[in-house]
Amino acid sequence: MSAQLMKPDRKPFASGDWFKGTDEEYKQEASTYIAYSGPFHVDEEQKTLTHSMFVSLFPNWLGQTQPRVVRIEGDDLYLSTATPIHSQGKIVNSHLHWKRASRV
Repeated sequence: MSAQLMKPDRKPFASGDWFKGTDEEYKQEASTYIAYSGPFHVDEEQKTLTHSMFVSLFPNWLGQTQPRVVRIEGDDLYLSTATPIHSQGKIVNSHLHWKRASRV
């Protein structure tokens, strides 16, 4: 599995070069994107999904396996952290809502 999540409307770096961004650009724009990938496992009885982080933009996640709580309602998939996490100096429960694309 591979997850690439970003805030909409991120601003481009003025230099046009990833390696020549300003401190402010790195803080504001690079902090609005997260990426990780690795194998996953589904436990249908427990309604959980685990993501193993073999690659991650956030180095602290490397080697971790993180549980998710899964809920499916019709064409909607809800994923959330199983326990609170630290994010931007707060303890939060993160969640995603996915909607199945229209079939053509």
